[in-house]
Amino acid sequence: MILQTRIPYDVLTPRRLPGVAPFEMADWLHVDEAYAGQMAERVRLLSERRSEVLRLDPDAHAAAAELLDTVLAHLPEGFVSEGLRVACPDGRVVEIDRADPLGTLGHIVQEDLCLMEPRDGVHVLTGAVLCFPASWLLAEKFLRPLVGIHAPVEVYDDGLAARVQRLFDGVQAGRPLWRYNLLHYDDPTLFQPRSEQARRPHVDQETAPFTRSERQCLVRLPKTGAVVFSIHTYVVARRAGGAVPAT
Repeated sequence: MILQTRIPYDVLTPRRLPGVAPFEMADWLHVDEAYAGQMAERVRLLSERRSEVLRLDPDAHAAAAELLDTVLAHLPEGFVSEGLRVACPDGRVVEIDRADPLGTLGHIVQEDLCLMEPRDGVHVLTGAVLCFPASWLLAEKFLRPLVGIHAPVEVYDDGLAARVQRLFDGVQAGRPLWRYNLLHYDDPTLFQPRSEQARRPHVDQETAPFTRSERQCLVRLPKTGAVVFSIHTYVVARRAGGAVPAT
């Protein structure tokens, strides 16, 4: 099991959907106690199941290249970037391959990274390195707009869809936003792909032994105009009585 010991933000205070708040770019990318374990799993998935966890539209390569440069410019403490190499907190050294920007990023940071580009008035998923999906398939969502990505989420009605689209339209470079979600799971596995045609097995939210929360950030890339949707996945064991370890 690859687990964190805590969730470093308050997951118990409800927020009205979409529940976003501003943050500073210096606080975008996180390294936590599960870094080594999560990165070992990411490296394995990118090696053994790359077509399932990485997609990039050729027309989105410029956005992916800008994302690579943006991440390298905002690496948190624990990384050392020198030339075409990045020394990571777990001791690995990653060679920067500009022909494979998303694959390179998938070997460096814990965050999954999705590129949403404006096309014909809507934001479309044009690229992603997604090693830790929570019950969805990258292959099904690739090149689909926001409404298609969120189908068949029950709470994602027309009103919420319009608010989310306005949110993506309004994200400004240098003024990123973040939110979180919260679900309880019987299985702590990080890689949980699931087709939208396959219902997720019922999980008792009161007794499930694990809590999974995604710290989701929206960052506008200034040159290409793409929005980066980054996902840092936390999985913690619940305490006796169902309490969630928190800050």
